[in-house]
Amino acid sequence: MYSKYFPILEWSKSYTYKDFADDSLAAIIVTIMLIPQSLAYAMLAGLPPEMGLYASIIPLILYAIFGTSKTLAVGPVAVIALMTSASCSQFANPGSTDYAILAIILAVMSGMMLIIMGLLKLGFIANFLSHPVISGFITASGLIIAASQLNHIFGIEGRGSNLFDILLNLAQNFTDLNFHTLVIGTVALIILFWCKKKLKKFMLDKGSSPLVSDIVSRTGPVIAVVLTTLAVWLFGLGINEVAIVGRIPDGLPSLGIPYFSFSIWVELLAPALLISLVGYVETVSVAQTLASKRRQRIDPNQELIALGFSNLGSGTSGGFPVTGGFARSVVNFDAGAKTPAAGAFTAIGIAFATLFLTPFLFYLPKATLAATIIVAVLSLVDFKSVLRIFSYSKSDGVAMLCTILSTLLMGVEIGIISGVVISLLMYLYRTSRPHIARVGQVPGTQHFRNVNRHLVITSEKVISLRIDESLYFPNARFLEDSVYAYIGREPEIKDMILVFSAINYLDASALESLEAINRRLADAEVNLHFSEVKGPVMDQLQRTHLLAELSGQVFLSQYDAFKTLEPELSKKSLTPNKSQAS
Repeated sequence: MYSKYFPILEWSKSYTYKDFADDSLAAIIVTIMLIPQSLAYAMLAGLPPEMGLYASIIPLILYAIFGTSKTLAVGPVAVIALMTSASCSQFANPGSTDYAILAIILAVMSGMMLIIMGLLKLGFIANFLSHPVISGFITASGLIIAASQLNHIFGIEGRGSNLFDILLNLAQNFTDLNFHTLVIGTVALIILFWCKKKLKKFMLDKGSSPLVSDIVSRTGPVIAVVLTTLAVWLFGLGINEVAIVGRIPDGLPSLGIPYFSFSIWVELLAPALLISLVGYVETVSVAQTLASKRRQRIDPNQELIALGFSNLGSGTSGGFPVTGGFARSVVNFDAGAKTPAAGAFTAIGIAFATLFLTPFLFYLPKATLAATIIVAVLSLVDFKSVLRIFSYSKSDGVAMLCTILSTLLMGVEIGIISGVVISLLMYLYRTSRPHIARVGQVPGTQHFRNVNRHLVITSEKVISLRIDESLYFPNARFLEDSVYAYIGREPEIKDMILVFSAINYLDASALESLEAINRRLADAEVNLHFSEVKGPVMDQLQRTHLLAELSGQVFLSQYDAFKTLEPELSKKSLTPNKSQAS
């Protein structure tokens, strides 16, 4: 029982020395990768760099206790850092103490929401964030994040919450360009892109193993940090010439929650919920992808709880909202991590760095951190998916494109909200006009197919309509209109069969429509019949008066209905339908 909520009790029973060795190696590799990322994403969120390190200690330990994924690595990620910045900057100036406190509160609130959602098994709520909306949001966010870091590359002032404001501000301040900063930033970009695109092939050509080559190629941020930091120190470019990180407080974070008023809670409620949902979707997507490669499984509701405690731990230890990161999780997976203990060992590595390595980061250029962010987020930009989704579903394509445009032009919060709203509106519109097919019998079989797509046997007196959608309030009136249209066009009809094979649910509005159809058809001397009604739908109907008042019958199968109402069916010859659809 306890292992359901504390998965560590399950996997720790069979933990071996080999698992320890594999997890330790993976932790060392992820720690090297995570240190510059943590600093960079804290800067992206508008927070002191040490908060990025704090957000990479306690959360990893808590996920190891509560998480169900063997290889997921939680911590700061670019999109959540951007959402944190967008949320907190509405109420305080980035870099201020109040701003940092808001970020901490945001993490605490997000954690509490996720835990409650997990206990109530509300993981399905994230389904309202469709894949096209999330994909469009991430693409637009990647562009905004990359653009927002150009000011650090150019060494000029920069601000703005959307792409238009950011680019306009860059253009206005471009005359203040800092040459030394530009050189540092450009060199860092070249190193990072080369390591990402060329280093692996270079090492393979030199005889390195694929695993070692892949791991080393991911250490580009560390190489860039070391080289540019040494350059700034050796040439004396710190503070006056090139913006640097400066002093990072050493020591571990203290635990506690800063005081906050009820009004702050209310103001951050919507941003915290959005961050929770986006973070959960990303976490579950990454966890399921990696779990499937090893034929493992995750528990989505337990992942809500694990991510909730991770965020709660981040907030209570001076960090900001976290989630499962794709890049570091893949590195953790490829490096051979066997259990969530790898995350706990990574936390120990980050804690060691916080205690002893921060003095060496004093001369770290902010331009290098900006370059790290730019290279990381550009991989999130995927415009090809817009064309791919458009070619498959125009409604999903519209939702994705609207999400991208609204995010770019109006900011991240409005962007994702508009994407969700548009997706729901598109769904309501699509289901408000369900596909209703007139069906006939395929000769020599008991199957019934669309008369516009197949050569089938039909009757002049009996009409069969298959409704390919559950019936609820948006489409109930459409069903009535469609039925009445058939009756009006074909006065010889004596029986109408509604095929329920695709109907999974009826709401009260649909029930009223079926009752109205039954009365109207009875007045027109047409009997109404149902066929292939699913069990749960039949349970609903049996709690009403409709079945007792039904002018016709309920048939187990469409074949039984047609054979009963057309006993001479076997004597009919096949007559090609006039309309044949492709």
